[in-house]
Amino acid sequence: MKKIFLAAAIAVFGFTNAQEGFKLGAHIGVPTTDNSSFTLGLDAAYRWNIAKGFDLGVATGYSHYIAKSYDYQGRSYKGDDFGFIPVAVSGKYSFPQAPIGVGLDLGYAISTTDNINGGLYAFPKFFYNMPTGELYLGYQSVSSKYDYDGFYDRDITETTGAVVVGYNFYLN
Repeated sequence: MKKIFLAAAIAVFGFTNAQEGFKLGAHIGVPTTDNSSFTLGLDAAYRWNIAKGFDLGVATGYSHYIAKSYDYQGRSYKGDDFGFIPVAVSGKYSFPQAPIGVGLDLGYAISTTDNINGGLYAFPKFFYNMPTGELYLGYQSVSSKYDYDGFYDRDITETTGAVVVGYNFYLN
């Protein structure tokens, strides 16, 4: 199922690459949760202009979280890296007469790790529009269930979040 979603996202963005409104970029960030020490990723979005200053479209990409080392009962352990592929609706409002804007990506994040399920994806952003792209600051979050392989009687729902800064190039 994950491969079908990924193939569909690639097909959509491959088709829209020649169209106006396509953006491709990257981000880095600092996680706000204890399970990761650093995150980095790629972004892709296509937005159509719906009204003056308001764009609406689709977004995907990949966010990779680098796991932290931790101590448990006198032993040091390194957690596993993990990642998410979001499939989301993307909206952006640019303020008139100013190079700034706000946006939100909202959808589902597909997990690339076996012991982490996908979950609700939310990514509010603040933009600074430039001639060749957009610089942004945002908070990326994924609410998902973790399977702790028998350590607990049930799966645990956690939110993985990160404060990120990124840049998307306009590919018009």
